[in-house]
Amino acid sequence: MIQTKNLTKRYGKFTAVDGVNLNIPAGEIYGFLGPNGAGKTSTIMMLLGIVKPTTGEIRLFDEPYSPKRLDLRRRIGVVPEKHPLGMWTWMTAAEYLQMFADLFGLEESGRRIDHLLDRVGLAEVKHKKFSEFSRGMLQKLSIVRALLPDPDILFLDEPISGLDPFGVKQIRDLILEENREGRTIFISSHILSEMEKVCQRVAIIYGGKLRAEDQMRSLLTTLAKDREIHVDLEELPADLIEKVKSLSFVQDATGQERTLVVKVPKTGDFRKELSRYLIDQNLVPLSIQEKSLSLEEAFVTITKENINLFAGIGGEK
Repeated sequence: MIQTKNLTKRYGKFTAVDGVNLNIPAGEIYGFLGPNGAGKTSTIMMLLGIVKPTTGEIRLFDEPYSPKRLDLRRRIGVVPEKHPLGMWTWMTAAEYLQMFADLFGLEESGRRIDHLLDRVGLAEVKHKKFSEFSRGMLQKLSIVRALLPDPDILFLDEPISGLDPFGVKQIRDLILEENREGRTIFISSHILSEMEKVCQRVAIIYGGKLRAEDQMRSLLTTLAKDREIHVDLEELPADLIEKVKSLSFVQDATGQERTLVVKVPKTGDFRKELSRYLIDQNLVPLSIQEKSLSLEEAFVTITKENINLFAGIGGEK
């Protein structure tokens, strides 16, 4: 659905995007991560046809893409980071959406508008001027507008920005539901905990280069230096931590109230050995869990510590 080959964007002597190759199949939720200035926005602007690449190729729906390909652009929905205001502040939400429905030439547009507004919890304010909307309400309205023409690809830039916890869940559920219906979704967001919940595959761009790209679980496993085993006990004896540190497979051990936290190598499963040792110490594990590396921790690892880890990527810090 989305392919790039050596996609590059230079602004004078500054290279914002440096030879990025993407290959995103149909039906995938793809997360695109990067700190400010990493090249994330420039990449997205080129994919949308707003900014022209300096060099490289873009293919959408397995066809060469340019802003002139209106037939392809009609199959794309976009939720920008900035919300709809401008000249339309006098409009109600329903009028605003109807204007776009008319531009798209949608049939039975009123029914679709009502359906989408209901899905994001805005049905009761459809006749309210959206200049009076909160930031979160504007974000939901942008998502409804993007979904109106039933696009095959949905680009989301910070889709849950400004939403309260209930709104975040609404949009998360909506993203997953749209994906189950076959829609390809490209998400850029700084809220990594939410990206971890919805994305099937993620890429990390840093310094204009694609530093890592993989299935979510594979990426986290690759970047993890070690693993943590958390053991809940009825009590945490004062001398237990030092004893556990002496075990051959333990890299470090700490305590958090009645929880023993043990760092072990990322290869191998040491839960059985640790459990057996604790029982030999007349301690009964109430629960034993392995803590996985989070996407946020992986992001910090790739952008700050191990920028040259991945073979064939290279680059300077």
